[in-house]
Amino acid sequence: PPPGAPAFSLISTPPTPQAENLLYQLQENFQALTDKIKLRNILFGRRRIDDLEKHVADLMTEAGIENTDKELSL
Repeated sequence: PPPGAPAFSLISTPPTPQAENLLYQLQENFQALTDKIKLRNILFGRRRIDDLEKHVADLMTEAGIENTDKELSL
């Protein structure tokens, strides 16, 4: 930029088709990664709940308390 001119301009030219394509691909990749992370969190979260329910059932058995799986999942 010329001396005294801002380093950037608030007025920009429209992106080229190549730039638009690249931005679209980045957005799709980001969305796919986000979806994968969300699914992984759901699956691992469910596994942790299942493990916790099993541990509670084991402790109840050791304590001589009988419960059905239906009661544990409430």
